[in-house]
Amino acid sequence: MIALDLDEVAAAVGGELVVPAGASSAPTPGAVSGSVTVDSRAVGTGDLFVALPGEHVDGADFVPAAAAAGAVAALTTRADPALACIVVPDPVPALGRLAAAVHERLVAGGLVTVGITGSSGKTSTKDLLGQVLATAGPTVSPPGSFNNDIGLPLTVLTADEQTRHLVLEMGARGPGHIARLCGIARPQIGVVLNVGSAHLGEFGSAEVIATSKGELVEALPAGGTAVLNSDDARVAGMAPRTRARVVTTGVTSATADVRATQVELDDAARARFTLVAGGEQHPVILQVLGLHQVANALAAAAAALAAGLTPAAVAAALSAAVPRSRWRMEVTRRDDGITVVNDAYNANPESMRAALAALAQLAGTRRIAVLGAMGELGPGADAEHARLGRDAVRAGVDLLVSVGPDAIAVHTGALAERAAGGADDAGQVVHVPDRVAAGALLAEVLRPGDVVLVKASRSYGLELLAAELLTGDTTGSTGKGTA
Repeated sequence: MIALDLDEVAAAVGGELVVPAGASSAPTPGAVSGSVTVDSRAVGTGDLFVALPGEHVDGADFVPAAAAAGAVAALTTRADPALACIVVPDPVPALGRLAAAVHERLVAGGLVTVGITGSSGKTSTKDLLGQVLATAGPTVSPPGSFNNDIGLPLTVLTADEQTRHLVLEMGARGPGHIARLCGIARPQIGVVLNVGSAHLGEFGSAEVIATSKGELVEALPAGGTAVLNSDDARVAGMAPRTRARVVTTGVTSATADVRATQVELDDAARARFTLVAGGEQHPVILQVLGLHQVANALAAAAAALAAGLTPAAVAAALSAAVPRSRWRMEVTRRDDGITVVNDAYNANPESMRAALAALAQLAGTRRIAVLGAMGELGPGADAEHARLGRDAVRAGVDLLVSVGPDAIAVHTGALAERAAGGADDAGQVVHVPDRVAAGALLAEVLRPGDVVLVKASRSYGLELLAAELLTGDTTGSTGKGTA
C-alpha cells in the first residue's frame, strides 16, 4: 500500500480521526506504512486495522489486540483508548472509499487495471493473467477469490507506486454489485468470460445474470478495452453496452480477434493449442488442467495484448503459468499411486461439466467422481443435479459417489441414465449421507492407479474430504461438520 497520513485516510473515508489522550494529535505523513488488514491476528507494524462488524463478533473488540501487534490506527465504528481510530458508521463502505482514493492516485501514476467477471473461471483467468502481466512489470493479482466488497478493496490496497498492473476479480450476487465494485476501482480493461448458472437462485434468470455481468463493460472508459467471449451469445451481446473498444475471443468462433486452433489434450488433461492474434500464430502448452482452460487462457491473452504485450510474449507466459489458487483442479498424487483432484472450492453446472471432462482425460486405472451439491441454483436445482448425474455417467466415470441429502438427485439422475443405456451395474453409482461416510467408502475401494475428483459448492466442505484422502485419514477428524 502507498504510505498515507492518518488525516488523509480520514478524509478519504469521510471519518473522524480520534487520537487517544497522550498521543500526538498530528500524525506524521506516512503513518500508515504497512498493510490494510481485517484480521487482528495478521496485524503487523505500521498496519491499518479495519474492524469489520460480524454476525458473531465485532471487530471493534479487537482494536486493543491490533494496537499491541503494531497497528498505527483502526478504521472502526467506535473510538478506543488503545489506538488512534478513524470512526465511521460502517467500515465496509469506508474500506471501499479508501481503496477508491488510493486507486485514483495510482491510476494517475500509470497503473493499468483489469477487471474480470463471469459465472465461472474468474479465478483461473485472473491467475493466468496475473502471471502473464508480471512478465512485463510489477503486478498485483493475489491467489484466491477476493472478489467482493471486502476482498476487492483489500486487493487494491496492496498496490503501490511500483505496481504497473492490477488484476481484479469481480463477483456478483445481484444487480448493481459489479457496478459498485467498478466504482471502487474502475478498470481500463474489462473481461467477461461467460454467463452461466452460478447464483441463478439469487439472480432469478440468465438474462438478469447477463445484465449484471455487463455492468463491467458499461463502466469502461471510451479509451478502454472490453474483452468478450464470442462463443457465449449473451456475452457477445454485451458489445453495444460499452463505449470501449471490443476485442472478441473464441475457441469455436473462427472470426474472433483472439482465438485458438489445433486444440489438443494430453493424458494429464493439459491443453495445447495455437494462439492466433494480431496476425500472428504461436504455440501454447498450458500447465493448468482441463479443456475449459483454453477459453480462460484466450481471455487472459486478449487482456494482456490490450495492456501492451506482444502475442509471442503472451504465448510464452501462458505456457509457463502454473496453478496458483487452492482447490481448483488441484492435482496431487499419493505415494501409493492414487491421484486426488481437489476442485472443491465451488461448483455450478458449467464448472461441474468441465471438471468431469477433465477427469475423463486424466490417465488412470479408474476414474472416480465424488460430487456434492451445487448451491444457489434456485427452483431448478433438482433438475440440474439430476442432469449432473447423467453427465457423470456419460463422461464414463467408473464410480460416482454423490454426497449429502442435497445431492440425492445426482444419484437418481445417474441411475436413470444407466437404466436408459442398458447398464445393469448400478453398484458403480453410490449415494452416501455425508463426508464421513464418503471417506469410509473410499478407504475401502480405492486402489493404486485410481483418479479421484472431489467437487461441490464450498458450503458443503468437500475440500476437507480431499485433504483427508491425501493424508489417508478418512475418519472425518481433519475438520468439523459433514457435507
